[in-house]
Amino acid sequence: MLRAIAELKQLELVDEPARQHDAERRHLTVMFCDLVGSTELSARLDPEDMWEVIRAYRTACARVIATYDGSIARFVGDGVLAYFGYPHAHEDDAERAVRAGLDMIAAIRPLETPAEQVEVRIAIATGLVVVGDLISGGVSEQQAMIGDTPNIAARLQGLAEPGAVIVAASTRELLGDLFTFRSLGLRQVKGISEPIAVWAVEGGVASESRFEAVRTARSLGFVGRKAEIEFALSRQQLAWQGQGQVVLISGEAGIGKSRLVAMLCESPVLGAHCRVRYQCSPYHINSALHPFIAQLERGAGIRPQDTPEQKLDKLEAMLALGTLQVANATSLIAALLSIATGERYPPLGLNPVQQRRQTFAALLDQLEGLARQQPVLIVCEDMHWADATTLELFDLAVDRIRGLPILALMTFRREFEPPWAGLANVSLLRLDRLDRQDARTLIEQVTVGRQLPREMMTQIIDRTDGIPLFIEELTKTILESGLLVEDAGRYRLDRPLPPLAIPATLQDSLMARLDRLAPVKEVAQIGAAIGRDFSYTLLRCVAGRDDLTLSTALRQLEEAELLLRRGTPPEASYSFKHALVQEAAYESLLKSRRQLLHKHIGDVLRDQFPAIAETEPEVVAHHFTEAGLDGVALDWWLKAGQQALKRSAYTEAIAHLGKAIAIADGLPDDPGRTMNRLHLQIIYSRALRGNLGHSAPKPSPHGRALGNSRLISMIRLSWRRSIRDCSMPV
Repeated sequence: MLRAIAELKQLELVDEPARQHDAERRHLTVMFCDLVGSTELSARLDPEDMWEVIRAYRTACARVIATYDGSIARFVGDGVLAYFGYPHAHEDDAERAVRAGLDMIAAIRPLETPAEQVEVRIAIATGLVVVGDLISGGVSEQQAMIGDTPNIAARLQGLAEPGAVIVAASTRELLGDLFTFRSLGLRQVKGISEPIAVWAVEGGVASESRFEAVRTARSLGFVGRKAEIEFALSRQQLAWQGQGQVVLISGEAGIGKSRLVAMLCESPVLGAHCRVRYQCSPYHINSALHPFIAQLERGAGIRPQDTPEQKLDKLEAMLALGTLQVANATSLIAALLSIATGERYPPLGLNPVQQRRQTFAALLDQLEGLARQQPVLIVCEDMHWADATTLELFDLAVDRIRGLPILALMTFRREFEPPWAGLANVSLLRLDRLDRQDARTLIEQVTVGRQLPREMMTQIIDRTDGIPLFIEELTKTILESGLLVEDAGRYRLDRPLPPLAIPATLQDSLMARLDRLAPVKEVAQIGAAIGRDFSYTLLRCVAGRDDLTLSTALRQLEEAELLLRRGTPPEASYSFKHALVQEAAYESLLKSRRQLLHKHIGDVLRDQFPAIAETEPEVVAHHFTEAGLDGVALDWWLKAGQQALKRSAYTEAIAHLGKAIAIADGLPDDPGRTMNRLHLQIIYSRALRGNLGHSAPKPSPHGRALGNSRLISMIRLSWRRSIRDCSMPV
């Protein structure tokens, strides 16, 4: 009865939809902000005045953190603990945290007390945490974090100077050249064994391209895409002949849109031309004309510390390059850039509609004026983040450039639907994944021509699915892991190949895809526990959902391009489009929940899918192994090994039986263990002997290549173990 109750509770845990307080393993960026000198300040101020200071300080912090979609975990006295990446991850959570920190310092600085100015110090760290509600004794701490990362952030803030933001190495490596930094060296932090490298953030960088700022330090060459480049250059030839063209470059994150644009911009075929770049931003989706404002300030060289007169001088000089109506254009653009004109220009005297229309006209006239002098290349990056007013202006621009020597390259992700597709001067270029040969070439570029072990090369290609960014980052992570030793111009493994972890640079991006579908994410997590490929009927039995609920969830995951479907439910089968997305979904589950899922999957396969259990016992064995049920798993690995032997699949038999032996070695002693071990060794020896018939080296259970001499040695060792075990008392 007790066992039945326990199993029922396990099934309830599997079948129950995710609750709000369910915990997850997450890769988060954590910020700790502290009010400088609050104890001394509190001693000097009246309690009511101090209360007002704390209230204003907390309000300002909360407002800025919310702007960047962060969450406040808790207020700790005069400290604020916040995190970025939960409940919704973003591919740029580290950047969001730093920008929030800089904005918080600016927001707090105007707060003054009768005694002195208020200042804060901020520290940021990134890493793995468990996040969720902690409930004990009727007291709940919502979305609490457990792990080293919040402790590191809290400890590091004491190293920051007043009015400064510092970041740990774990955050710094994610930021590329988006900010300027000053190294503070290695610092010992209480409670952390190893010293931590720390950097002070000195400010943001006004980069034309987000891609160049984030990836320049890590990106390498360019592989494949020959046909795509030739197509884009054919549009360029038409444009330079006065037939203005727009090329829409579409593809998923990491597929190489920005890199293709960078290659086109560097092409010598372009000749002399003027380049104008508009970079859309996820932080300014609701900021009207932000890409145009940023481009104008950058093009004119306007700095925040410039006086209004200096800003006007720079603006006039830039506008004179494209128009003769400098005074009229300057008045309109100065208003757009919020530059005070003083007495230099009279007030515009326009209502909002008139001012908007004339500002649009001035911006388009400027582009046309530049094109009358030489061809113009317009680069519009990340159009999926463009604000509505920017899209409206581009509507006019696409039509305006028809008779001008202008080529516009616009990049966006597939969820964005450009309103200009289908127009005569607009072409759509969809980027697909790299094939295996191009993926291999890219890996060799990352390794600077040094060959990787075959098994590692295969694993990288299989797991990255032709996404260039995934290929680069996973390869770099391996090179930095210490797994490889350089030997005669190639790499060899220094130890058995472990499962490859998701690079930190991809963690946030992968989880962001799943978090956009929060209501159905649990279905993706259950599917991930089953494997990269799973059938509708198996998922339905494991998830315990009705057909309508499950079909709706799967359709959403399919529309989001996380899953690929073959067939129609209930005969459908599904695959995760990317192996790393499957792994991210799986890794977000708590270990205890994973074990429950694997036990349930193993039970379902054994009891309700006997055909799979009979033909693929290794699949059942895997799930019981991950569930921690070693005794049950051993039996299934033995079945898998015996079945492989019957098919003369000796390599597979060695792998399956090797796992069975490893499990048997870890089981407690009992009267039957010695005979079971002997039985396993005999079967394992048969598999090794069978493999001697193959001249080519084969992989061992531990991932190394086996030659004939090595196989003979293993057979001898196996028989010695068998004889030794037989001599032991039963």
